[in-house]
Amino acid sequence: MKKSAIFAVLTGVLAGMSNDAHAAYPVYQAAYPTTYQATTAQGQVIALPNQTSVTTSTSLPANTRVTGALPRVGSSATNAGRQYYQPADYDRLADSGLYIGVSAGYSASITGSMSADYAGEDKSYVVPGAFKDANFSSDTVIPLQVSVGAAINNDVRIDFSFLRYSGLGYPDTVESADGNGGYITGKVSGGAITANTTMLNVYYNIDSYTGYLAGGALRPYIGAGVGISLNTIADYVVYDGTFYDVMDPSAAGAGDLTGISDVYAYHNGGTTEQLAFSVEGGLTTELDGGIKLDFFVRYANLGKVKTSGSIVVSQTEWLGDGAGGEYQAPYDSVFHYTNWYESGRLGMVDLGVRARLQF
Repeated sequence: MKKSAIFAVLTGVLAGMSNDAHAAYPVYQAAYPTTYQATTAQGQVIALPNQTSVTTSTSLPANTRVTGALPRVGSSATNAGRQYYQPADYDRLADSGLYIGVSAGYSASITGSMSADYAGEDKSYVVPGAFKDANFSSDTVIPLQVSVGAAINNDVRIDFSFLRYSGLGYPDTVESADGNGGYITGKVSGGAITANTTMLNVYYNIDSYTGYLAGGALRPYIGAGVGISLNTIADYVVYDGTFYDVMDPSAAGAGDLTGISDVYAYHNGGTTEQLAFSVEGGLTTELDGGIKLDFFVRYANLGKVKTSGSIVVSQTEWLGDGAGGEYQAPYDSVFHYTNWYESGRLGMVDLGVRARLQF
């Protein structure tokens, strides 16, 4: 009797738990019939317990449980009760995880110029240099960049990059003071310029403001970076072939300096560490295999290019013969100047494309 009583109590508790669980399940009442019935083999309708007997179709309720694959994006199927989206299709341009990037570009504009710190010297023609601002010369400049970074979230990513510029040079010609208030054009040889820049960059996707472009194929972004640039200028020579009168030969004594010609100024180059920064804007798209392409416009300010301040000058001298004439000295005079610097700030406007492989 005790066992039977215990069994009856457990059966009642389990039945109650089942009813309570069914009643607590959050369902839409319209999705299920409010009455249920069954039909015997003889066609007699029998009401199920606690239900009102009605005549219905023998088919399953419209929103019965289903199994199998969820409907595709954009499908009109409603047998799962709502639309399901696949994340990869919903936001295929989303940034996530680590990545490495490589970019190449074209420097469409080069800003800045070289000038001499000793431009105010009265007789600065003896050290030919850029006494007026002189724009940098350039062949085709193709900046190359390597990046390693990670996406912080779907909108922000950060990377470290190494950026190199080459194909730049000191101006091909410069203007030096002639000692009489004017300027003489001198020819330059050498002076190749390179810049090696390391930066920390932050990029922010702005599609939340602009929306995706080209039907979702392009995602706009902006970015900024700050770092250190090692700017190097190679040695160069400025040649001035002008003949400068120092004294009237008729008034000169024997051996007096009457003129100077063929002035060669050997400028020692130099390397300087400079604070650099950049701003960038572009559009991102995606290729197969998790590769993203950033098409960008970038402005990079690389700081100053500066010489070491050491200049060696070689010049031909002309001497009076004491009889009203002059002759070329059998030697070249050589002078060494220190702390005579030439420098110029360097900026670049680049158009380029970056390939990023996400992991």
